Amino acid sequence: MKLKIAVLAGDGIGPEVTREAVNILQAVAEAGGHEFTFSEALLGGVAITAKGTPLPQETIDTALDSEAVLLGAVGDNKFNHLTPDKRPESGLLQIRQILGGFANLRPAVAYPALAENSPLRSNVTQGVDILFVRELLGGLYFSQPRFWNKETGEAVNTMRYTRDEVVRVARIAFDLAARRRKKLTSVDKANVLECSQLWRATVDSLKPEYPEITVEHQLVDSMAMHLMNVPRNFDVVLTENLFGDILSDESGIITGSLGMLPSATIGGRINLYEPVHGSAPDIAGMGKANPLGAILTAAMVLRHSAGLEQEAAAVEAAVQQVLTAGHRTADIAGRKAAVSTQQMGKLVHAALAESIDRSQSLHAV
Repeated sequence: MKLKIAVLAGDGIGPEVTREAVNILQAVAEAGGHEFTFSEALLGGVAITAKGTPLPQETIDTALDSEAVLLGAVGDNKFNHLTPDKRPESGLLQIRQILGGFANLRPAVAYPALAENSPLRSNVTQGVDILFVRELLGGLYFSQPRFWNKETGEAVNTMRYTRDEVVRVARIAFDLAARRRKKLTSVDKANVLECSQLWRATVDSLKPEYPEITVEHQLVDSMAMHLMNVPRNFDVVLTENLFGDILSDESGIITGSLGMLPSATIGGRINLYEPVHGSAPDIAGMGKANPLGAILTAAMVLRHSAGLEQEAAAVEAAVQQVLTAGHRTADIAGRKAAVSTQQMGKLVHAALAESIDRSQSLHAV
């Protein structure tokens, strides 16, 4: 199969981790006889430096001419003096709007080999496999009016949702739950927010269409607590934009590091893929970044844009194998010796190649 991928490596550690993800995608393409083409473009702080804007028109054109967009990370402290609409992060918000993806899928899997990296007890994290479905184009991040009036000392952000916005993301969550353990947890703050009351009522209105799905509602504050106490109780978790951002980041405690978390944004014209972690400018260029979140994000590219489920599972298994063998980057090393970003990428590449060779040998027999 053919797939055109736009690569927006971004800032900080973005280029380092994205490079390893692209290497994995290239390995899968070569092994399977697929044709993946990669086009690079600027986004974020690097785009401000080179072009004077966080999202140049040529980046938009490259993204819209692709079939999937792979993003690294966006953000640079040297631009913090700029107004929010001029900062690197505004480029990310804009590209999300342009591509149109409204459902952000964020898996949080507790790897047995990393149990000691989580501050939670191993009996709490054992077997945890949560898929957050975060609404991505509404709520406080996008709704108007929004402003900061420094003269009057007033700032305003607006949370706004329509029923149709909730319906479309909820349907994706219901459909994913149907393919998993058939349980959906919807998170809101319906005791005080009208937007959340709309959210809850809309989710409930869809329940008759999915009689096999068990649906529960959690207030966001109690959910934050339960996520740390009884994470195994959750399968698919549906949230609005802000709550999903916070809760899915919190789930990094379960996995042992934010560097382990991938994501995919679907539902729009073109799917957008990015690891959950930030640009970490303090370690950029030092080879300390964990590329596994980006590599697991590449697996989501294979699953959701290329339709290559077996290959996606093989990449995820290769990550599992490398971790089980005891290899660690600095963020998850603890007292163990740490490997570099590039070394970790090579280890996953080697494990994947070994798996592919075994599979091809079996098919040949």
